[in-house]
Amino acid sequence: MNLSVFDLFKIGIGPSSSHTVGPMLAAFRFASGLRDQSLLPGIGRIVTDLYGSLALTGRGHATDKAVLLGLSGERPDAVDPDTADALVELIRGTAKLRVGGSQVIPFSEPDDLLFHETEFLPFHPNGVRFTAFSPAGEVIAQETYYSVGGGFVVKEGEGTAAGEELRVPHEFTSARELLEIGRRTGLAIADIVAANELTWRPAHETDAGLDRIWAVMSQCIERGMVTGGVLPGGLGVKRRAPDLHAKLTAAGPVDPLSVFDWVSLFALAVNEENAAGGKVVTAPTNGAAGVIPAVLGYYYRFLPGATPQGGRTFLRTAAAVGMLYKRNASLSAAEVGCQGEVGVACSMAAAGLAAVMGGTNAQIENAAEIGMEHNLGLTCDPVGGLVQVPCIERNTMGAIKAINAARLAVLHGDGTHRISLDHVIETMRRTGADMQVKYKETSLGGLAVNRVEC
Repeated sequence: MNLSVFDLFKIGIGPSSSHTVGPMLAAFRFASGLRDQSLLPGIGRIVTDLYGSLALTGRGHATDKAVLLGLSGERPDAVDPDTADALVELIRGTAKLRVGGSQVIPFSEPDDLLFHETEFLPFHPNGVRFTAFSPAGEVIAQETYYSVGGGFVVKEGEGTAAGEELRVPHEFTSARELLEIGRRTGLAIADIVAANELTWRPAHETDAGLDRIWAVMSQCIERGMVTGGVLPGGLGVKRRAPDLHAKLTAAGPVDPLSVFDWVSLFALAVNEENAAGGKVVTAPTNGAAGVIPAVLGYYYRFLPGATPQGGRTFLRTAAAVGMLYKRNASLSAAEVGCQGEVGVACSMAAAGLAAVMGGTNAQIENAAEIGMEHNLGLTCDPVGGLVQVPCIERNTMGAIKAINAARLAVLHGDGTHRISLDHVIETMRRTGADMQVKYKETSLGGLAVNRVEC
């Protein structure tokens, strides 16, 4: 399973990569398959069955909206967040769905979009099944998909590996192998990834794609810093980024800790945009979308000599670490809790920052290990099934931890440490396996049910 940096960093919309981006992509693929097989003219009805975590927190995570958009022919990376809600309301208001953007069929939400909250499909907690019927009620097509975290979607029976048929010049399945490649070739981790990316596209296209990833991240920060109001969903969570931005820009004497406030601002801005359904970069998930932009924003704003090439080095290095978690553990909070989202993002960001701080490969691996080691056991218990509390603030914590991890590894370490990144990834996987289901993006435990009303 050889992954590209653009498997880890995807442009989409909020609030969730597993519950919004993944289901939208699955619905788009199903509708596209009907079109490609010339089945659309015979379709009279489509029923969507959502299972497990997709059903339990799907309404709060906009899974219903995502399915309707995907069946309508919208892709997560191309949909306009400013018009998406209007399209969904049109579908609901007219009780008609334009499948693949062309074939109009009746749509009855209570009958055609079903949430099976007590039923989990065997392969993964995030399961969705689409069934297309003829006007006479005969099954024309049926497919089951799993949204396995980070916007990755697997169709039942097709296998789990993205790009497994491709061979790259520097294959690695562990941090140990990655470090060995570096020792053997003299290449930095970012350069190893750059060489592998040539398997998919020329170097200048990868550079342009990475620049676009940062541009979308940066634009998300900018939007979040100026957009006020209350987030949707019913919790009444007020956007805090605009007020914090105003305070920081108007600040008088320099507070030596204000740099942390700026990092928190960047993370708040991104995750408030995500919670509102705005355009974000899955990095590696939407629930953790603010960590890497906040730390990369710290690099550009506060580290001397920051350059676009440095930003690309950051993202390539972070992606290498993300590939290890995707291969050997999980990016899905429904599978391993929030350690698989904010924890992985913290580990990736720590590695990226260590690289642009001049860290050796060993120091980068150490930074990534520190970033996850202190997120082990992190649960996913979103209040109200919304990606808001504690998710938004949790991104600020992940970003600050990442900076501290990089500084410990590069400024105060030589790359030697007792627990390897491979060990901590395996520990994360086992911890997730041992974690009770109620703490894994079901809103059945933790903060989601233990709120104290004041």
